[in-house]
Amino acid sequence: MTGNRLPDDDDRIAFREAMRGSDIRPVHHDRADPGRPAPRSELRHRREAAASNGNAVTATSSRTSDGRVDPVRPSEALMFALSDLPHRTIAQLKRGAIAWQAGLDLHGHDLEQARGELESFLHEARVNRARCVLVVHGKAWSGAARYPVIKSHVNAWLRELPEVLAFCSAQDRDGGTGAVYVLLRRTREDYATP
Repeated sequence: MTGNRLPDDDDRIAFREAMRGSDIRPVHHDRADPGRPAPRSELRHRREAAASNGNAVTATSSRTSDGRVDPVRPSEALMFALSDLPHRTIAQLKRGAIAWQAGLDLHGHDLEQARGELESFLHEARVNRARCVLVVHGKAWSGAARYPVIKSHVNAWLRELPEVLAFCSAQDRDGGTGAVYVLLRRTREDYATP
C-alpha cells in the first residue's frame, strides 16, 4: 500500500491469508496501552538524584548498572520518556525534529568501555548545554550473546540517568534502530547568559 490509497478487497484477502496460522490476534478495542507509568516515588527519586548530583560525574563513581539487562532485538525500536514530558516534545524527538548537537559512536567498545564513554559523553554534553544528542549503539550480536549487548545495555543505562528526559530510536538517516536520540535535562544555569 502506497500513498493514501485504502486497501481494496484483494489486499484484505491477501493480508488475511498471510496472517492465517500465525500467533497474531486481532485487536477488538481502540484503546492504546501506553504501558505502566512509573510510580510517583520513582519519579521523585529521579528528580532528587538529579538535583543532588547536579552535573557531577566522575570516572570512579559510575551511575549506571553493570548487571543483567533485558535483551532487545536488533531491529527493535527503543523508546523511553519521563511521564511528565509533554507529548509534543516526545513526538518531535521521534520524528528527529529536535536537532542533535553532539554524537557518540560505541562501535568497537566492550561493555565497560561503552558505559564509561556514554557517561563521559553525556556529562560533556550537559556541560556544553546540549539539549539533544545522538548515541550510536549498533545492533549486532556481541560474542556468545544472541542479542545486541551494547544496544540492550544502552537501553537500560539511559533509563537510570537522571539527566535523561527521554530517548528513542533514531530516524533512518541517523542510524535507525542502531542509534538513539537522547533528550537531556537542562538546568536553570543552562539558561543563564554567560
